[in-house]
Amino acid sequence: IKALSADKVQAYLEGRGIELALAAELNHYPGPLHALELAGPLKLTAAQKAQTETVRAAILGEAKKLGRLIVEKEEELDGLFAGGAIDEGGLRTLVREIARLQGELRIAHLRRHLEMKRILTPEQVKRYDELRGYAQSGVRHEGHGKE
Repeated sequence: IKALSADKVQAYLEGRGIELALAAELNHYPGPLHALELAGPLKLTAAQKAQTETVRAAILGEAKKLGRLIVEKEEELDGLFAGGAIDEGGLRTLVREIARLQGELRIAHLRRHLEMKRILTPEQVKRYDELRGYAQSGVRHEGHGKE
């Protein structure tokens, strides 16, 4: 796919967040992957860890499915352009479908951050923010896109 980097394709297929949940992450709504990575310093209870693993598994399943569909539609778009077989109607239909899938993917990731806010205590959320480098409101942690 000429319009997507190999890294972006791989991220879609692996169900990675690719910064789709930054609105949540930067506003005190932790993500499941990073909460699991920080389970020790956050002092997650066994129940919290199990709940977080469930949330993580759910997002991976949903994100991989949506990511695969996005990649397939991008391949179709690329193929239509490459073959000179695209027209205005087909273009509009396909791009709208890709946008819809991308929106669903973002919702899926953001929804899991909502779930995590209910699993962690306010103190754990504060500690999570500190550990992720968000101690100041709006400070962006450069490693976030590796989710």
